[in-house]
Amino acid sequence: MKHMKKTIYVLILPLVVVIGLVFANREIKNETKPSPKPLSFADRKAHLVDDRKKWEASPDGIKYKEWEVSPEGKKVHASHDKIRKYIKAFTNMEAVVTSVTFQRANAKSSGPKWLIVKINGEEYMMQFIPKDFEQLKSLKVNDKIIVRSRSAGYSSNHPYLIISGDYIARNNKILFKRDFSKNKGC
Repeated sequence: MKHMKKTIYVLILPLVVVIGLVFANREIKNETKPSPKPLSFADRKAHLVDDRKKWEASPDGIKYKEWEVSPEGKKVHASHDKIRKYIKAFTNMEAVVTSVTFQRANAKSSGPKWLIVKINGEEYMMQFIPKDFEQLKSLKVNDKIIVRSRSAGYSSNHPYLIISGDYIARNNKILFKRDFSKNKGC
């Protein structure tokens, strides 16, 4: 009897080990499902087009499209055309400050600060977080400044084209220069 117990244990022990390995292997395979293949450039572009179409069909997209063909929207687009080459080349644009106190209707006083400037007869907006705007608090209406911008954006909620204020100087003194190393260029 004692010998029979030993034999049963010897037979059952490898069986338990094998069953344990089978279940463990099955769980590992379930956890490590193959990651989806990276999308090709064409697939990513198709997804972007699909996403844009969905947005254009949304209430916000419809409102934006209506604004885009309105006189206000056309004016903003035309003002972008006037400075596009300066933005693309990131070169100096001579500007005159027209407002340092602009605030959007219903905006919080702790929200973004706006600088409104006139370049080549058109007005443009530049948005800053309050900490960055502190560097510009010495500016006054009618001050002549040099502006460089890397990008511009449209919004149906704003009366002017929004340009990034990446570099601002007055009288050859840099007042503000965006540090792109902190935000990887965004």
